[in-house]
Amino acid sequence: MDTGRVEKEKMVIYQVFPRLFGNLNAALVKNGNINDNGVGKFSFFTPKALAQIKELGITHIWYTGIIEHATKTDYTYYHIQKDHSAVVKGNAGSPYAIKDYYDVDPDLADSVPNRMEEFEALVRRTHEAGLKVIIDFVPNHVAREYQSDARLPYVEDLGQRDNVSKAFDPNNNFYYLPGQVLTLSLGAEGDPEYYQYSEFPAKVTGNDCFNAHPSRNDWYETVKLNYGVDYMNGRTKHFNPVPSTWLKMRDILFFWASKGIDGFRCDMAEMVPVEFWNWVIPVIKHDYPVCFIAEVYNPAEYRNYIFTGHFDYLYDKVGLYDTLRNVMCRRQHAADIPRCWQSLGGIQEHMLNFLENHDEQRIASDFFAGNPWPGIPGMVVAALMNTNPVMIYSGQELGEPGMDEEGFSGRDGRTTIFDYWSVRSLRNWINGGTFDGGCLDSDQRLLRDAYGRILNLAKSEPAFVNGAFYDLMYVNGTNPYFNVHHQYAFLRKYEDEVVLVVANFDSAEQKVRVVIPTDAFRALGFQENQAAWETDLITGKKTIGTLTDAWPYQVIIPGYSARIIKFTYSKDL
Repeated sequence: MDTGRVEKEKMVIYQVFPRLFGNLNAALVKNGNINDNGVGKFSFFTPKALAQIKELGITHIWYTGIIEHATKTDYTYYHIQKDHSAVVKGNAGSPYAIKDYYDVDPDLADSVPNRMEEFEALVRRTHEAGLKVIIDFVPNHVAREYQSDARLPYVEDLGQRDNVSKAFDPNNNFYYLPGQVLTLSLGAEGDPEYYQYSEFPAKVTGNDCFNAHPSRNDWYETVKLNYGVDYMNGRTKHFNPVPSTWLKMRDILFFWASKGIDGFRCDMAEMVPVEFWNWVIPVIKHDYPVCFIAEVYNPAEYRNYIFTGHFDYLYDKVGLYDTLRNVMCRRQHAADIPRCWQSLGGIQEHMLNFLENHDEQRIASDFFAGNPWPGIPGMVVAALMNTNPVMIYSGQELGEPGMDEEGFSGRDGRTTIFDYWSVRSLRNWINGGTFDGGCLDSDQRLLRDAYGRILNLAKSEPAFVNGAFYDLMYVNGTNPYFNVHHQYAFLRKYEDEVVLVVANFDSAEQKVRVVIPTDAFRALGFQENQAAWETDLITGKKTIGTLTDAWPYQVIIPGYSARIIKFTYSKDL
């Protein structure tokens, strides 16, 4: 495979939750604590583990849940403030309820006093494995009992100088409800635990809940940070002088960038004013070559957060993810996929494609496809359609169903982020630290191999890394030998190579004839009916073939699969 002409790197991200990844305990207890169920560690990401992750075609690892967050586990022996259990979700706690921006999760360390050194060693190991590091930055909210034990003495803590008598003040770090006591009614009737937590005056809850009575469905374990927007008075903006919160969050970003990380995935970035991002991202990038990925769900704001906010990439959730999920579940037709890229005119390269992450249900769950294999044509489209990054979630490549009932997380098709737990499919692949997949069944091995082929093609084939894109659906809509309900076809072109991709979302093998229009040859700049080396990029089989507008190109595609055919035009033919 010739990769010498690849001009840039296509990001292929592996999201992994260290708390779960390195935990090999199979004797799990619902609602178990850390002693019952165990927890993964930084140290479990050995050179061998990282090499196996890289083998999948991964370029970046997003280590989820690194920064210290609220938990029910008691670390007061190590001079870490204990969290009140009423404002912690699950026993392990949410990784998005940050309790100290200047520290790492002590759960993940073999030696709690050396936890930061262990994280720094993980960053070095990851780099030595040829991978880059992404961590979360959680800018919108913090744990209700936020207090930094690890900050240096000269660093002012969040809320340290707040005037709590004011609902809003540009110099405050939090929003307040003066004269009101926070009321939590979350426990079982008569359970005193939920009436013992005291917060006066009540702070505004992280999901913009501006009352003192957050419900179980609110982000009740968090409080919202104040970036100078007065929500109580028409969302007026107070950005001059620069608000205290801006300065403190800038310093936190500098702190983590100095650890050698390569990128930040910014949680709920659209809940933070774009003016902050416009100010802070260039400042950080001036000193550190880090990328910024935004969790943004409002398409009307995409261009604002890219061009004004300076984000490198945004989640493509409400477009491509939602559409591919519906196609995989037969609620939409493959013919609807073109609307996703058409709606993104000019910003496609800034979108991050995915089929799973910690917020979404697993493909193999009863709530999604009930079967991991529809994820293969979905991943072919997500990974190969454009030059933008693609991501998978740890266990996706093994068909993890996410159907455990862990505790705070019920049986909802997601892998818990709140509980101490382990993931069976990962345990079977890790196989006691050998990473030989010895306990995987044959179907899981085939699935992981399929993901590996797709992701390695995505990052190494010049046409997928740098090539032009041409959608073939519009010309095959009336083609009787092409089912636009379940097949999706497109071309990618780079220099003297053209790749035809046909994804099959049907469970059965299909014989498909794909029409290639005259306009495709003109638009991509190659000659029709010209002999070329024809390489099946899945099997490696090589023949001589051609593409022409005179007759359709015929392929046989297995169920839940794809054909990926490269045509290399050479003077030797």
